[in-house]
Amino acid sequence: MPRTFVKYRSLWIMVLPGLIYLLINNYLPMFGTIIAFKDFNYTDGLWGSGWAGFKNFQFLFTTQDAYIITRNTLLYNAVFIVFNLAVALTVALLLNEIRKRFLQNVYQSVLLLPYLISFSIVGYLVYSFLSMEYGFINSGVLKKLGLPPISWYMEAKYWPFILVLVNAWKYIGYSSVIYLAAIAGINHEYYEAARIDGANRWKQMTRITLPLIRPVVIVMTLLLVGRIFYADFGLFYQVTMNTGILLPTTNVIDTYVYRALIQTGDIGMSSAAGLFQSVVGFLLVFSVNLLIRKVDRENALF
Repeated sequence: MPRTFVKYRSLWIMVLPGLIYLLINNYLPMFGTIIAFKDFNYTDGLWGSGWAGFKNFQFLFTTQDAYIITRNTLLYNAVFIVFNLAVALTVALLLNEIRKRFLQNVYQSVLLLPYLISFSIVGYLVYSFLSMEYGFINSGVLKKLGLPPISWYMEAKYWPFILVLVNAWKYIGYSSVIYLAAIAGINHEYYEAARIDGANRWKQMTRITLPLIRPVVIVMTLLLVGRIFYADFGLFYQVTMNTGILLPTTNVIDTYVYRALIQTGDIGMSSAAGLFQSVVGFLLVFSVNLLIRKVDRENALF
């Protein structure tokens, strides 16, 4: 080991800043999970506060909203994973068909732009479309079609569709750039050999492109599955303007915990919720990866 360390010391020095960052940013905060098992109060501090066992976890499961927030979180994330994957792959394949490099870069930049916009701004952009009096949909579309205006922020039934579209608009550009990078890494000799054999663009896509980027798709999907119990707080809180009447279809675990924290100030409960989400996410990633290993061992994450 010492001889190996000396031999590759330049590589160790290069990786050292990343390891230090990972340790400080990702592993040291894990000691804070102890708060989830504490009856925390600011007077006694972390170590002086008494132990609460699993009491902090009870509020997630004993509340009457437990079913709604769990259902909403799981279903939204499942739809996000499937819908965004399908659209992002389609966009990446279409971008790959553009032969002019300048146009391809322009389209990539335009698609990536929403990913860089904060949800505070996205919330107001959505409001400019859906406002009852001045929104583009009501005043610019429905009015011209002779249809009555819709109170978008007063009817919960529309929001599952609105949130899926907003989430796709924001994240598809980022995902498609990753898939496009994977496509760009495919050896062009495969395509040349396929063209010689008479394969058209469709066969090249289905027989070469999609199979060769499958490992990237699996890794991206596993990462998303690991966060299936997490909800994008900005999407569900700021885009919906925290409207109470929409909660049946917009309340998720993260927004529920945030509202509980605002009302009670109990950080033990929020820590318990975060720990619960992390443990479930880890078990899901582990289970899905195990399933992938049985089906296709080479494309498993670990």
